[in-house]
Amino acid sequence: MELRVAVLGAGHFGRFHALKAARGGGRLRLVALHDADPARAEVVAAECGVPALGAIEAIEAAEAVIVAAPTRFHAALGRQVLRAGRHLFMEKPIAATLAEADELARLGAERGLVLQVGHIERFSAAFRAVVAAQEGARATHWEALRVAPFRPRSLDVSVVLDLMIHDIDLVLKLAGDVPETIQAVGGRVASEHADFAVARLGFSGGRAATITASRVSLAMERRLRVLGSEGEMNVDFLGRSLAVLRRGGAEAVATMPGYGIERAGWTDHDSLEAEQAGFAAACLDGMAPEVGGTEGRAALSVALAVEAAIG
Repeated sequence: MELRVAVLGAGHFGRFHALKAARGGGRLRLVALHDADPARAEVVAAECGVPALGAIEAIEAAEAVIVAAPTRFHAALGRQVLRAGRHLFMEKPIAATLAEADELARLGAERGLVLQVGHIERFSAAFRAVVAAQEGARATHWEALRVAPFRPRSLDVSVVLDLMIHDIDLVLKLAGDVPETIQAVGGRVASEHADFAVARLGFSGGRAATITASRVSLAMERRLRVLGSEGEMNVDFLGRSLAVLRRGGAEAVATMPGYGIERAGWTDHDSLEAEQAGFAAACLDGMAPEVGGTEGRAALSVALAVEAAIG
């Protein structure tokens, strides 16, 4: 069984969504594409072998819709999709405001429709390795770093909604909680919005997280450090490596009798393909989406609070 999908928004990431759905091999079948720029829509639609249609026509042609337009259009397009009775995949962030996020979640629930939010990192082989390594351990502090050189795209939002929100979502998942306190600093460098930010999230029980994001860095880095009473986990996402210092670890540490290091890696898979497969399973099989409206709203809420703290 296939799910007929349309893509609204043919920009950088929307094109990837469209190409992935059009190439088949999964359970999605692309049937239409729309973009506010008709010329761009025609180019990407031709790549995918589907018609470029108006938004209403594209929605009507499909059973489910992937919205990959700029954030400021998420609420309006999401309303159209859900009111038309179509399942909705909304690229992150779920919306620009919490009120808009709540409205989309309400519309989806009222109509019994799937609302999945595009926090793609949840589907990565790297994050699954992190979850497996942390299982059974009590973490008390997380340090996430995500920085990259400047690229002139996604500049309609701050680095918080562009990059940091990925690690906000991952930290919320690992912590299993929402923060009680939020502090942040950041600033503009090359755009009209904050281009770097450092946030500190305080959780119940004295737990905390520090999340750093920058889109004006000298080089790309993606790291995660997890600290707890059992030891430490250090993850280099770009290097595809994970090391855990814990009691009984296989690689002995001379200065810490009884402790050792366990190392692991992973083979990357296509996270976008896995994410789309999860959406198909939610729509066709009734599976709960990995990142639904509740999780999407939680990440947005923290991101907006970080932005407010930056000022």
